[in-house]
Formats: sequence, structure tokens, C-alpha cells
Amino acid sequence: MTRAHRSGARTRWVAAAAVTALGAGTVRARRRLAALPVLDPVPAGDPAPQPLPGWHLITAPGVTADPATLRAAADHAVREGLRVVDLVPARLDAESTLGLLRLLDPAAHRTDRCAPGHGAGHALLVADDVHRRAGLDAGTPPRSVADVFRLVRTLKEYAPDATGWALAPGLTVPPPDPARHAEELRARGLPPALLSAAQLAGLALLVKCLVSAPRWGAAATALYWLQPAAVLGPARGPRPAGLARATAARPLHALSTALRTLATPAAEESDPAGEAARRAAYARELAAGTDRFFEPRRTDCPWCSAPGPAVRLRTPDLLQGKPGRFTLEECRHCGHTFQNPRLTPDGLDFYYRDFYEGLGGDGAALVLGRMNGTYRDRAEMLRPFTTPRAWLDVGTAAAHFCNAARSVWPDTRFDGLDMGEGVHAAERRGWIDTGYQGQFPDLADRLTGRYDTVSMHHYLEHTRDPFAELDAAVKVLAPGGHLLIELPDPESRVGRLLGRYWLPWFQPQHQHLIPAGNLKQALTDRGFTVLAEQQGAAHQPNGDFLGAVALAANGLAPDPRAPWATVPDTPARRAARSAVQAMAVPCYAAALALDGLRTAVARVTDGGNAYRLLARKELG
Repeated sequence: MTRAHRSGARTRWVAAAAVTALGAGTVRARRRLAALPVLDPVPAGDPAPQPLPGWHLITAPGVTADPATLRAAADHAVREGLRVVDLVPARLDAESTLGLLRLLDPAAHRTDRCAPGHGAGHALLVADDVHRRAGLDAGTPPRSVADVFRLVRTLKEYAPDATGWALAPGLTVPPPDPARHAEELRARGLPPALLSAAQLAGLALLVKCLVSAPRWGAAATALYWLQPAAVLGPARGPRPAGLARATAARPLHALSTALRTLATPAAEESDPAGEAARRAAYARELAAGTDRFFEPRRTDCPWCSAPGPAVRLRTPDLLQGKPGRFTLEECRHCGHTFQNPRLTPDGLDFYYRDFYEGLGGDGAALVLGRMNGTYRDRAEMLRPFTTPRAWLDVGTAAAHFCNAARSVWPDTRFDGLDMGEGVHAAERRGWIDTGYQGQFPDLADRLTGRYDTVSMHHYLEHTRDPFAELDAAVKVLAPGGHLLIELPDPESRVGRLLGRYWLPWFQPQHQHLIPAGNLKQALTDRGFTVLAEQQGAAHQPNGDFLGAVALAANGLAPDPRAPWATVPDTPARRAARSAVQAMAVPCYAAALALDGLRTAVARVTDGGNAYRLLARKELG
């Protein structure tokens, strides 16, 4: 077979895959649209009172709702047990409707406590109690559709299993503003440049398929072109404005939108004074150098005290791009891997800052909020052994695990402990009953014997002294209580393959990476009996190859706008970062496929990138 024939065959396969993906996406969008309830009109002469008692209507500028729509929405909320209802305009334009259906599965997201809050961005009906707990000001309406997008994300957190969506024929909305498209994507937690680059790559692929594999290419192009009509045409409820025109002009509209979004400058800092203060604070700290953030290098293993550990890898900060270089060393005797030299408490404070809270809070919340399956698997691990009544999650961060675990153990009291302020926000949202802020060993004495279950999910590797943390768990657990621990597996073969780009090394945050055998022995020494161990089941999807691409792209072009950046923030550097992220799109796609295969293999072979242990504290 000649090179041309091989290239044509590959293009036909790609075109066939595009037809399959577009067909599946069309069917999925139709299914999701069918799951959207349509508000029924109320009898004439039965207007809703203004304001509607017990509810707040929040709308974007230019959006109006008639009294019948308000009454129907409130009645629907009461029937369905909802505290937040996102009202989807029946006349919403076609592309906005399709974009919503790509993000939102109404049936699944209604019961998924960790699902992100996506909505149409035009109108929300919010119950008084949620409005109050979320700290909203009724006198400050949203200034844009983007504000409503942000708001529904917040409100879903305060009503994690009581947020719903409904088509509202009586809702009047203005036409979309193309100039605000990038801002609205960011408000939804989506990267505008990356999505636009992917959209352009998809259009280019369709053109290539049309030229090199006309039959399959024509099928893929037709399916893409006609998708708005195929999804929205004969549907009950939605009547998108200008559906025929939007369908006819779809490729040109997609091309112009992607190019405009790429040309739109990144959002400027909304708080210039705060940005200047952050830059000044980081500049003061960095002026003294980063060497002061490290303790002297130790010459023995912190786990078994064996001398002469060997260097496993050296890496910069590929997560945030803060200055500094970090070394992981491995004990030749017990296999324990640890940061050497170790960061001081001040160093940890510097490198954690703006990661889980502050500037990085939204990104961290987005990642942590997409792990519902993992959270449920952790909670289910206890089912054969016990029924938890009082559960303390140590290192809970914003308590995403506790939020999800409530759907597995609805009668259990969940408390959380963490160093960050997020525990207090989690308490306000109702994800935990009580939040403790501080170091676990420091708080253990006041919590002695209070809990029958303690969990540490990807927590021990962050601590300075894992033995002290295990000793604290012994204090806090009642006799017969259970300790659930999940950790990255430093013995992973993929970790050795990817080197510094293996995400679970997570430098500079991870201080200790503990082999399963070492941890089991430490638990046994403290009077625990290990009841169960999971490896393949604990594997973190997309934590290997997709993470490696993200770290590599970030390492090649760190964000020059970060307040700790040591290079000037120039248009050229911003453009270089955007170009690297755009060029990484095909790599992300390939990495996603590799991670899917990797996950399947990990499940079968019981060898992934993490492991879980469940142990019982014995009586006496």
C-alpha cells in the first residue's frame, strides 16, 4: 500500500469516527432535552403575587418573566422538592441551547451532589433559605449573563441535590452578545482559548475529511451542519429564535465565534488594587530568594532511618509555576519516597497559597467537583464491614467527599478538618455538620474517641510527619472504629515512565509518598487490622497522561499574569502561552484516549496510580 493510500485510509477512519461522535452527541442532546421539564401554564386570572412569597427571582439584564411563569416555576419547585430552579428560555438561541445541553444532563445532575452548577444564564428562582445561606444581596442584581452563570454554580453548592432546570415559555430574553462570549465561557469555568482552538481544529478536520474521504467527510459535515435542527427542530418546548438561519449559517458562525474569542483579550483583573497588593507581597517574599523555604537536606530515610537515600527526580513547580526546584529521594531499604530537602512551614505556606483558595480556588473546586464516582467508591468501601455513624474526614479541603458520601450514607454525621478556610464554607453549605480548622495532631486531644470512622484521602502525602497523623487517628477513633486511607502509589510503573510529568508526584506539595507495604506495617504497629486493600479500584482516571500533558504545557509557558511570575507580563508572552495551549489540544485528545485505556487496564490488573486501605482499630 502506498503512502497516499495509507493516508486516505487513516482519513476515512477519522471521518467515520467523527460521524460516530457527532451522531452520539446529537442523540445525547435530544435525550437531555427530553429530560428538561416544561413549565405548564397556569389558569388565566391566577397571577403570581409580586414578589412571590418564599422565593427570589434573579434575572440577567433585559430578561423578563410573566406572572404565570413565576407561579408555574414555584409550583414545579414545590412538587419536585427543589430549592433552586434554573429557568431555560424556550426562545434561547440554538447555539446557546446546544452549548447548555453539552454541559448539562438534567436527570443526572439533579441527583449528583457534586455536579457543577450549569444553567442557561438568564433567570433563577431561589428559595429564601438558600438565598440567605449563600449570602446574596437582593438589592444587587446580576450585571450580565456571566454573573448568572457564576451564580448558578454557587447556588448548586448550597442546594446540591435540590437544584433543577425547567423550560420556561414565558421567559423573554435579549439576543446573545457575541462580544461577551469569552467572558461567559470563563464564568462557566471553561477555558475560552482552549475551546476555540479545539473548535477551529474540528472545522479544519471536517475540511480535510471532505477533501480526502469525500463520502465519509460529507456525512460528517452534513451531520455537524444540521445538528441544531436535528436536536431542536421537532422538540416539545423549545422554540429557538432563528433556528433555520442558525442551522444554515452554523459553520461560518462557529468559525467567526472561535476567531473572535481567540482575539478577545483575557479578562482584566476586576480588583486592580488587590492584584497590585498580591504582586507586591509575592515580590517581597521572592526578593529574599527561595532557599530559605527549605530545611537542611537529611541523609537518612524519615520512615525507617536507613542511610543514603537516592535521588528519584528533580523538578520545578509545574503546577503553579512558582520559582524553586524540588527533589524527591527514595530510600534504598524500604522504598519510601520523600521530598529532600523538605519545605519549611513558611515554604509550605508560600507554595500552597492561591492553589486551593484565593486565585486558584475556582480551578481547584472545578477539579474536585468532578470526582463524584471516586468519592462514592471510597464511601462504599465500608459497606461490607460497618455502618458509619460519626465520620471525620481529615484534609477535607472544601468537603467534596463528604458532600458526595451523604448520598451513600444519608444518616451519617460528617465532620471535616483542614488547615484552610474552606471547612467553614463547607459548613455553611451544609456539606459537613462541623468544620475544624487546624492541624490534626493539635486537635486530636479534644476529639478523642468521638468518631467511629476517620478518612484521609490524599492527605498523608501532604503532611510533614505521617506517623503523628496516624497517632492522632488512633486517639480520635473509638475502639472498633475504622480508618480509611487513600494515597498515590509511588510504586506505579507509569510514574517511573513519565518522570517529573507524573501528576501524583505533585511537587512541591507532596512531602511523603508511602508504599502500601510500609503503610500497612505502620497501621499494624498501632493496633489496627487491615480489612481491605484496593489498587485498581482506587486508580484516578486522567491522572497520568492527561495530567502529564497539562504539566508539560504549563511548564513550557507559565502564566505571565500570575502575581508570582518572575518574567514581564507582555502581549508576546501571553500569546506564546495561548499558542502552547492551542497546540496541546491534539495531545490532550490523545492523552484522554490513553488514560481511558490505562484506567481499563488498571481496573483489570489491580494496579493503578493510587491505593486505598481500610483498617479497624482493635478493642482494648
